Amino acid sequence: MSELVTGEAVALELRPAKLPSRGLAVLLDLAAVVTVYILVTLGLVAATASLDEAARTAVTIATFVLVLVGGPILVETLTHGRSLGKLACGLRVVRDDGGPIRFRHALVRGLLGVIEILMTFGVVACVASLVSARGRRLGDVFAGTLVVRERIPAAGQGAFVPPPPPWLAGRFSGLDLSAVPDSLWLAVRQYLTRMRQLDPQVGWSMAERLASDVAGRTGAPVPPGVPPAMYLAAVLQERQTREAQRTFGRGGAPTAPAPYPAGAGQPVPPPAVPVAPVPPAAPPVEPPASGEAAERPSTGFAPPA
Repeated sequence: MSELVTGEAVALELRPAKLPSRGLAVLLDLAAVVTVYILVTLGLVAATASLDEAARTAVTIATFVLVLVGGPILVETLTHGRSLGKLACGLRVVRDDGGPIRFRHALVRGLLGVIEILMTFGVVACVASLVSARGRRLGDVFAGTLVVRERIPAAGQGAFVPPPPPWLAGRFSGLDLSAVPDSLWLAVRQYLTRMRQLDPQVGWSMAERLASDVAGRTGAPVPPGVPPAMYLAAVLQERQTREAQRTFGRGGAPTAPAPYPAGAGQPVPPPAVPVAPVPPAAPPVEPPASGEAAERPSTGFAPPA
């Protein structure tokens, strides 16, 4: 088990998949991919019967690359690390910090998987998994990923990252997060998902320590008056927003502007605008009915008809 043990002896862990479950998932994935490859090959043999030998060889190589190499890469990218075999075994590929993988992670894993799984019949992958403390093969090491178990009995609250309060949204858009390592992001994510299960005093001290570590890496102190747990949630949301912007473009995830100046502990309310007194409305004056009535002074009542 891969654990992050805090100073208060509280273990926040990811549960790496064991070699048997990973091997079973790989066999299921290979069975599915080989089945698709055979069906596609049979169809191409019938379709390319009129071509010469060189053309059929080129089609065969292209089919091998697209199906046996490109297929798993595409599936892991679209499913964020849940292939058919991993889904059946309750496994998932995640980044070292616990986040979902992207195309570059699946590409590195897929390319190295051709060497350590297909070409060596899985011998290299098995040896690397046995040597690694977290059961990672070479593709996971170079891609910065980890295969974990998803089917873990949850206790109490659901394992989700709570969002920061609205008045902190976009507050840390100017921070430099490039120096924060993945291991620290993993610790922040694990704390936020389990902070409701911790003792309040232990959780507060853990949040203070993690917030101090993040602030030390970013070079900016924690704003006064901001609780450490809210600070961690806001900084983690800022990192996720930047990742979404890099993946989908600037229009994919807009960042809210800071609602108050830097360094302030609480949001500053808008200045009050003085309201001018409204004069009482004058009663409407009806025009006189005739010239004779216009000469007569007003008496406050109407004469009888």
